[in-house]
Amino acid sequence: MSIAETLMLEFAESTGLSSNKPPRRYLWTDAFAVCNFIQLYKKTEDISYKQLAIDLVNQVHDILGKHRKDDDREGWLSNEDHPTRKGLRIGKSLPERKPNEELNEFLEWERDGQYFHYLTKWMIALIKMGEVSKEKKYNIWAVDLMKASESFIHDDRMYWKMSIDLSRPLIPSMGQNDALNGYVTFKVIDKHVDVNLKEQIAKIHRLAQSVRLPTTDPLGIGELLVDAYRLHQMNENPNFISKILNAVKYGLQLFNKNTHTLAFRELGLAIGLEALKKLKKLHSYWDLGRDIIDYWVIYQQWSEYKDINQVMLATSLEPEEFLRV
Repeated sequence: MSIAETLMLEFAESTGLSSNKPPRRYLWTDAFAVCNFIQLYKKTEDISYKQLAIDLVNQVHDILGKHRKDDDREGWLSNEDHPTRKGLRIGKSLPERKPNEELNEFLEWERDGQYFHYLTKWMIALIKMGEVSKEKKYNIWAVDLMKASESFIHDDRMYWKMSIDLSRPLIPSMGQNDALNGYVTFKVIDKHVDVNLKEQIAKIHRLAQSVRLPTTDPLGIGELLVDAYRLHQMNENPNFISKILNAVKYGLQLFNKNTHTLAFRELGLAIGLEALKKLKKLHSYWDLGRDIIDYWVIYQQWSEYKDINQVMLATSLEPEEFLRV
């Protein structure tokens, strides 16, 4: 059994997907996990991995598509037939900040709500499920979620974090790469569905063209590389891809592979560097991804963020499905 299989089976058991343990769902992690289970199904032809992907989507919708148990509101954010029509909760441990409650920047990281860049990850997971299952409902849910995510876009800018009901911003500042990620994700959806999304794509494309891309955050660099490769697969203007890669080069020059921080942030970079190899660009950085992966394969001694670290390590080891559009 491969390392990726071991990691994903342990994740399924520990988070209540394949066991009787209380379910522990978190949208970002689960989106990567769906892609990983599909990848393992395609690689091994073991139908149980496909079933885990199906079960995970159902469990995410049943938990993150509904209000929290400690919320005065009850039931679905939307409804059972269209569980993503009003978005999906992040899955944070604390309830969202109330309208009259003062912002505490430290606590806000642990408070629930909705993140645009988590919704886009789940859109990709749903498109993958539609492709592997041949069931149209997943594509419908992806389009529903895309349309819900438009609540983040206001007056040529985007909010970084919204309330669970998408009625108000919880953090009104703009995520640096949200617009680019949204543009790429909307194009991926458009590639797989028979719905006219030209207006939505054009709107977010204008935003994506205007934002400043360079970052020193390893996860952010990795995300840029994944977006660049997905755009390459969809025959995007090479000049736009070059602009992204120039931003990436700035960040890579400042990355110190000998100073380790949070595993999932470095593994996000490693996943992006796998995409860079497929782009056949910036050859001098290709080995960096392998160095990061090898380090975290050996030092799986994380006491925090275990779920996300396990799943993203598995993605870095088996990235094909996650990267393919």
